[in-house]
Amino acid sequence: MASNKSSKALLGAAFLMATSAVGPGFLTQTTVFTQQLATSFGFIILLTVIIDLCAQFNIWQIITVSGKRAQELANELFPGLGYLLAFLIVIGGFAFNIGNVAGAGLGLEAMTGMNVKVGAVLSAAIAIGIFLFKEAGKAMDIFSRVLGMLMIILILYIAFTSHPPLVAALHHTILPEKFDAMAAVTLVGGTVGGYISFAGAHRLLDSGISGEASLPKVNRSAATGILITTVIRYLLFLAALGVVLSGAAINPENPTASIFEQAAGSAGRQIFGLVIWSAAITSVVGAAYTSISFVRSFHPFLEKYHAALTIIFIAMSTAVFAIVGKPVKVLVLVGTLNGFVLPIALAILLIASGKSRLMGTYKHSRLLLIMGWLVVAAMTALAIGIY
Repeated sequence: MASNKSSKALLGAAFLMATSAVGPGFLTQTTVFTQQLATSFGFIILLTVIIDLCAQFNIWQIITVSGKRAQELANELFPGLGYLLAFLIVIGGFAFNIGNVAGAGLGLEAMTGMNVKVGAVLSAAIAIGIFLFKEAGKAMDIFSRVLGMLMIILILYIAFTSHPPLVAALHHTILPEKFDAMAAVTLVGGTVGGYISFAGAHRLLDSGISGEASLPKVNRSAATGILITTVIRYLLFLAALGVVLSGAAINPENPTASIFEQAAGSAGRQIFGLVIWSAAITSVVGAAYTSISFVRSFHPFLEKYHAALTIIFIAMSTAVFAIVGKPVKVLVLVGTLNGFVLPIALAILLIASGKSRLMGTYKHSRLLLIMGWLVVAAMTALAIGIY
């Protein structure tokens, strides 16, 4: 029974990480880059999978072995550092949650014709409902798994109907005709940037999974999360590729909706609505849960009422969208900020992994350490515009 509970927690953490990554921006980025790079975009996806795995294996291993959340490790490494990390995560998570709530509203509008703001408020109410359960963690795991699988099935159907050139796509996934470094950075940031890097690892701690003995299970969970994200990304790439290469007109205002409509006719708009709603509302849940997980350890009061804080977080981001609308400038600014979060957070954890006062007798993998620092260097260089 304990083993079954552990397996569900591991799968839940993987889906939480994956569905946190797959938001409205994820769908749009994939469509836009497929238009720009065609079959060669498959190589970008493959490259980012390798980078994502390096980042996730490092972060998940260090957090679960230590049994401490990222901000706790950072504060113990250098007093005050955890507060800075928490600030970056929470500000980024809040701003992106405004966009996620907007995406949920757009999804319901596409499906039903409902007003976007009304749809956003209704979706937020559903997300809040999850955290009203006594076993909110289990409810969140089930919610993420069900909607994650639904997205895979629907996008698979769209990929099938768009008739992409599979042989050429697979060939150029290995041997690309062209390359775009910024596309790679955008994809990495969108898959393991900001709060997303920590969603699954913090969820594992809350499920009672920690310590060096749990590493094989933790690695499987991290790899599963990246695999789920990659499957969704690659299927969406194939769906977009078939439509783009057919010469069909793509609406630049909503390219992903165009892809679905071109591939599946009149039903495509409803399918698009369901996919973007699923992507958005799971990201609302993931962003809120992970952002609050970065502050709940700072005071017993915050720990006791963390579920209420999560609900307030969702309500506030929804209120900002309902009153102000989608703050594009804020989203762009925080998107840039998020480009710095991954290298900063990963560097902190890599340094912490070598401190025996934090990690005990654990010796972190030298290969992972090297790969982790390479990711830090590459993402820092690209984030400050050296490329």
